[in-house]
Amino acid sequence: MADNKTNTDTQEVKNPEEFLANFNWHNYEEGIDQVEDTKLKEFETLVEENFVDTADEEVVEGTVVHLTDREAIIDINAKSEGVISLNEFRYNPNLKVGDKVEVLIDVREDKTGQLVLSHRKARTIKAWDRVNAAHDKGEIVNGFVKCRTKGGMIVDVFGIEAFLPGSQIDVKPIRDYDQYVNKTMEFKVVKINHEFKNVVVSHKALIEADIEEQKKEIIGQLEKGQVLEGVVKNITSYGVFIDLGGVDGLIHITDLSWSRINHPNEVVELDQKLNVVILDFDDNKSRIQLGLKQLQKHPWEALNADLKVGDKVTGKVVVIADYGAFIEVAEGVEGLIHVSEMSWSTHLRSAQDFVSVGDEVEAVVLTLDRDERKMSLGIKQLTPDPWTDITAKYPVGSKHKGIVRNFTNFGVFVELEEGIDGLIYISDLSWTKKIKHPSEFVNVGDELEVEVLELDVEGRKLSLGHKQTTENPWDKYEEDFALGTVHNGEISELVDKGATVAFNEDIVAFIPTRHLEKEDGNKLKKGESADFKIIEFNKEFKRVVASHTAIFRDEEEKNVKAAVKNNNSAEKTTLGDLDALAELKEKMEKGK
Repeated sequence: MADNKTNTDTQEVKNPEEFLANFNWHNYEEGIDQVEDTKLKEFETLVEENFVDTADEEVVEGTVVHLTDREAIIDINAKSEGVISLNEFRYNPNLKVGDKVEVLIDVREDKTGQLVLSHRKARTIKAWDRVNAAHDKGEIVNGFVKCRTKGGMIVDVFGIEAFLPGSQIDVKPIRDYDQYVNKTMEFKVVKINHEFKNVVVSHKALIEADIEEQKKEIIGQLEKGQVLEGVVKNITSYGVFIDLGGVDGLIHITDLSWSRINHPNEVVELDQKLNVVILDFDDNKSRIQLGLKQLQKHPWEALNADLKVGDKVTGKVVVIADYGAFIEVAEGVEGLIHVSEMSWSTHLRSAQDFVSVGDEVEAVVLTLDRDERKMSLGIKQLTPDPWTDITAKYPVGSKHKGIVRNFTNFGVFVELEEGIDGLIYISDLSWTKKIKHPSEFVNVGDELEVEVLELDVEGRKLSLGHKQTTENPWDKYEEDFALGTVHNGEISELVDKGATVAFNEDIVAFIPTRHLEKEDGNKLKKGESADFKIIEFNKEFKRVVASHTAIFRDEEEKNVKAAVKNNNSAEKTTLGDLDALAELKEKMEKGK
């Protein structure tokens, strides 16, 4: 025993753990072995150097020595190892044996003698200093996205709940926030409120930094005609924005497809990957114009080489304008049907009167320019030209019925059949009525009987008359209201320099003021009836002038002439007879 003791006394302790493991605690407690003071001091030194003081609530560093499904076993060089729930390491799903972690001693020994540690509390104590340091230095930190909140997400950073605004998650708009919950991501601390200890972080800032580097590299290599792969970032009514990897470009709606489209979403959808070609860009390459249809062969190049003027084609109406309609005869190949080529009628109407968008129509190729990629079509050429046998169908003097299609200030356009229009001048509408505008006489859409007055085949003009279809009543009026005839009538209106008398619905005579005088010297008044003598009749200008005064003055003149004649035949004239004759002559002269 003495030898053993001697060996023990002389042995140099090199390994504290080995020494502690081989130390006979039982003998020491029972007093079997006597321990020298030097050995006790050595033991105390080893304990002081290698074991933590579990009475101090300080943050210490521990090592993960074992992992279970729910817990992590942590060695902090204490009498026993501590246990921490894995929930406290949710922010670090990659935790493994051997990792160093900070812990706070919660309970020195529980009722089972187990050391209770807390990683969450340790992180909280150190978190504020770390967050401030990360903000000041611009460092990238790891954070665990815990849940959604109004306007963004809650992120665990060093044990502090930081706010991640929705606008700071990514450079593109986020439609599904839930995809980020329970994920560990990298962030940059962008704002700290020291008064309320609020922290705001951003993931977008990291992406933008990467994108800026990529952007510089991409912009430096851009060339017109270059084909790049991009992702549809945004769709608008006028075009599509493409992300080229940090650089945005625009495909205008006209550069999406060779065919006409109403909206870009007919061709592309969000997040779709596609190849595009660079068409143009400004000096600093901040505005990049892209094309999609340019990657495909132009439809005109695939157009049937045998197609020629005069051929019939079938297509769909894609656009209608007032001047015509565009027909897609093949994908991306359009022809224009001008409104003048839709009908043989010279009275033009709107294209909407003939076709509608989406209609399938047949047409004839009128012009074809493959170099300029232009084509004009016609519909009316599918039917015979109605003017071919116009002289046989509508000879001068023939009577027909037509539909009033339009007015002008000088006349009425009447359609006899599709493609055959004629003009009735306003003077040829009525024999008797004085018409200022055709709308006073007829309405659009009315059926009107007409007579062909003139025919110009070369000029494709037809002159019509309506009044010629009936007898001219003025031919009969010329006889009935001849000069000197007397008619009874009523003064209908007093007008400037006279009055008017309506003898019938057509004949309205004018009575000059001096011809309104009655035999008693008074003048006729409105509503007063009397006999009138026709003193002027003009059939061409439909002018009739009458006189009431002329009736009794003519009678007086007759009496004077008769008296003169009798006096000349008398053998002897008395003084009294001469006086009577002078008085009559004076009266007549006064009347004139």
